[in-house]
Amino acid sequence: MDERLKKFPLFIKANEIYELVRKVADLVEKYDEDADAEKQMLQGYKDYMYESALIIPAKIAGAFDENMLYDLKMQNATIIRKEARSILANTSGMKMLGFKDIDYLELIRNEIEEFRILFAEWVKTFDEWNYIIDRWGLFNPPGVNYDDFDIDDELPFDNPFLDDED
Repeated sequence: MDERLKKFPLFIKANEIYELVRKVADLVEKYDEDADAEKQMLQGYKDYMYESALIIPAKIAGAFDENMLYDLKMQNATIIRKEARSILANTSGMKMLGFKDIDYLELIRNEIEEFRILFAEWVKTFDEWNYIIDRWGLFNPPGVNYDDFDIDDELPFDNPFLDDED
């Protein structure tokens, strides 16, 4: 693993969130609820949180390369945000179900808030000039539209492997 990534504050915070979620997952495993349906719902929340907590650092690592195209970085950032928000939603669900160790849930929520600020600052560093036009229109830099002219679209594509041999 890249030493710079290991020292990157957003990546460090993502791993701290993962560790907290792992502790909550361990607590849910030890729960001895009378109501089986509630325990199953807690298990579901735990599973979703755990999966999200695994995805976040992986997507940060995937978008860490400074030379990565803007649209690919934004795609990873969108997934990271979605997973962080999912963790928040799952902590709320667990609290509503009466999860007894709510201090852990509050810790996770606080860590996500700190993560959000680091994340927003990181996204501001994305190089908007390192892009190809996203023809789907989702992740273009400001001022670039999906149907804008791109000179690269006019370049001939010569691939000798695709030429017909008559």
